[in-house]
Amino acid sequence: MFPGESVSFGCHINVSTGWEYLWYKDSNQLTVSGNKYPISLVGITNSGSYTCKAKRGSDQAFITDSSQAVRLEVEGNMPKPSMTQQPDVNKVYTGESVSFKCEVKLSSGWLYLWYKDGTPLPINSSSFNIHNATSSNSGTYKCMAIRDKTTYSTEHSDSRILRVSEIPVPSLKLVTPWLDVFPTERVKLSCVMDGTSDWTYTWYRDGQQVLADGTVSFDSNGATLSISSASAAHVGQYSCKGHLNDRSVSSNSSPGLTLKVYDKKPTVILTQDPEYKVMFPGESVSFGCHINVSTGWEYLWYKDSNQLTVSGNKYPISLVGITNSGSYTCKAKRGSDQAFITDSSQAVRLEVEGNKPKPSMTQQPDVNKVYTGESVSFKCEVKLSSGWLYLWYKDGTPLPINSSSFNIHNATSSNSGTYKCMAIRDKTTYSTEHSDSRILRVSEIPVPSVKLVTPWLDVFPTERVKLSCVMNGTSDWTYTWYRDGQQVLADGTVIFDSDAATLSISSAAASHRGQYSCSGKLKSRSVSSTFSSVQTLGVYDTKPRVTLMQNPMHNVMHTGDSVSFSCHINVSSGWEYLWYRDDNQLVVSGNNHTISSVLRTNTGSYHCKVKRGIYAVQSQAVKLDIEERPLAYITLLTGWSEVFSTDSLVLRCRVLESQDIWNYTWFKEGHPINFSLSEKHTVTPENDPEQSLYTCKGIRTGRPSYSKTSDSFHTKNLLLKRRVLLSISGFIFFAIIAIFIGCIFLRFIRKPGNGEDKPEETELFLTMAQLKDRDDALCPLVQYITDAELNASSKKEADENGTISDETTPLPISSQEDQAVTSESHDTTENNGGLVSFKQ
Repeated sequence: MFPGESVSFGCHINVSTGWEYLWYKDSNQLTVSGNKYPISLVGITNSGSYTCKAKRGSDQAFITDSSQAVRLEVEGNMPKPSMTQQPDVNKVYTGESVSFKCEVKLSSGWLYLWYKDGTPLPINSSSFNIHNATSSNSGTYKCMAIRDKTTYSTEHSDSRILRVSEIPVPSLKLVTPWLDVFPTERVKLSCVMDGTSDWTYTWYRDGQQVLADGTVSFDSNGATLSISSASAAHVGQYSCKGHLNDRSVSSNSSPGLTLKVYDKKPTVILTQDPEYKVMFPGESVSFGCHINVSTGWEYLWYKDSNQLTVSGNKYPISLVGITNSGSYTCKAKRGSDQAFITDSSQAVRLEVEGNKPKPSMTQQPDVNKVYTGESVSFKCEVKLSSGWLYLWYKDGTPLPINSSSFNIHNATSSNSGTYKCMAIRDKTTYSTEHSDSRILRVSEIPVPSVKLVTPWLDVFPTERVKLSCVMNGTSDWTYTWYRDGQQVLADGTVIFDSDAATLSISSAAASHRGQYSCSGKLKSRSVSSTFSSVQTLGVYDTKPRVTLMQNPMHNVMHTGDSVSFSCHINVSSGWEYLWYRDDNQLVVSGNNHTISSVLRTNTGSYHCKVKRGIYAVQSQAVKLDIEERPLAYITLLTGWSEVFSTDSLVLRCRVLESQDIWNYTWFKEGHPINFSLSEKHTVTPENDPEQSLYTCKGIRTGRPSYSKTSDSFHTKNLLLKRRVLLSISGFIFFAIIAIFIGCIFLRFIRKPGNGEDKPEETELFLTMAQLKDRDDALCPLVQYITDAELNASSKKEADENGTISDETTPLPISSQEDQAVTSESHDTTENNGGLVSFKQ
């Protein structure tokens, strides 16, 4: 990728859930969470090898292996497309086809833009073609590329200039100075087009194409036709045709040149005696040069084109040496001025090998071990030259055989041994070394064995079965199968592999029962084994029985209960177990499925399926119903009236919406504190100085055996409320004493008057309604509650809420301001609040 592009990596795991992902770059962990790692702006520093892992569990008890590494390369330099042209030439000819291709070799995902003479072309593929080119197609072409997903753009490619020209006409010329020649003379013609080497040429004589042969040859592109030795066959009118290399462009020459040839030259023949192509030091050889017509010939001898000082038509070599190796030819000449000389004879190549040859001995069949009854043939060969006679040896003893091969028919153990051979020359009696030895072992034919590939021999209808036939661990055998002594043939359910080494039954049936055996036959050899031992295949008549059991066997379970299912099959082995709820497959392995803490979502119909290969059987369904576990709750039993006279608070635990008899367990800050199983629990300042959180849970012997744990109950706000109430009660007590003393005092100092003159009694105490209507009346409860001393001692507690209640009803705790208002508008009018106005 390139700077500025964006990329995203994803880490995936194909089983289970609850995975957390770890990311690494060049083995260094990255601070990335989740299964995606996006890079919005790629930079050079992002180059590296990325891997990921997955873990599950807070203690990292399980973590996967690393994923495969994904290598990201970030190229700092802007890429430049490579533009190619086919044909790759600067000039094309009218009527030709031209194709351009644009390619960015770095990475993939490119779209391409094309330009001719700077003008965009309506093409966005990596290539475009020009068919039947004309001069209008001449111009300068270039391209660039953009990324299809990131719109990243490259530089422009280098420009290519295309020129479209008319096809030129070839010119035919004579290179040698004459067109009438004698046999053996040379002739050379040339064909030229526009002075370039881009053309190849085809030559014609009298309208028929001229092909290269022993006397006619062409240079590399056919521009020159050379006749090394003219003959009557070369007579005729010559013309040429030019073909543009690798392109379908051609052009015919102007009218041709006519060649005339006189009578042919005589033929010279070179012979060798003996005619061995390769000879060895000490042997002798003689060459002869012969001409088939007329007389008066003088002979010229050549070795590797160097003339030898030999006269006559014979050249004998009595003792051949390494220096005699070479290619020998001869010529014949007639006339003192050598005006006419024949062509060279055919070359005879003499090879002189300095090392003594060693025969190559082969065996057919080419194996180290053959079996009794087989035929074996040996062949001895000296690959250098010819004229050899062969001698054979077994275990060092000569055999009465002098041919290049011998055969052993119906081999027995007596034919086992070490064989070798040697050779001698029939005309020079030159002898070779001995060949390498071949050890022949003749063994008894092995007995095959039948093995079980699938892990069971007791199967059910439609199951698959696979048996193999094995002989001495090699692949040299093909096999035939038998069931109860009768050959088994392939059909719709029985198939064999290429060598029949494996017998496969795709769908077992009762007809496949029986004792299976096999025999082997060597490939390409007529060797067959005896029958193997047998394997007995049993096929059940009916499907197996699958049973699903539940423990405990309750029809109804409660949330939090544990339940286990077990799947059992009555016969055979090798089963795989699959689990389903409401026909949806569960991620469970093994024949047991345990739910340690059931939820309402676990409700459903459960069944299991056993599978072996493609064979599967399903159990009956078991219905599991889940009900919500009842909830415990806490109430305060200490009433308002008792708050003034006790230092303890009594809490009670009950189970909601349950008519059953329950025992209870109490918890303080999550730890059990009461083992008496009572529904009540008493809290005192001595046993709860920290003002803790309390919970409880119901337990019983029936089902459900326990309830959900109650919500937390905090004693801190209750103790604060009690302090406030004690302060209020103290204020009321002293207020009543003061009123009582004032009444007695007024009783003694007041004089009674007549009834009609007695003034109306003034109310000593105003009602709460009257106090409310007066601006100058202060609520004594508010005055007390907002006292600085109380505020100082209860600053922390007054900010918290809690619950206080009578025997049955929880009451909310309010702030000091709310308490003052409540004292005026509510508490003075309700008897159950513990405060009553002196005047109702």
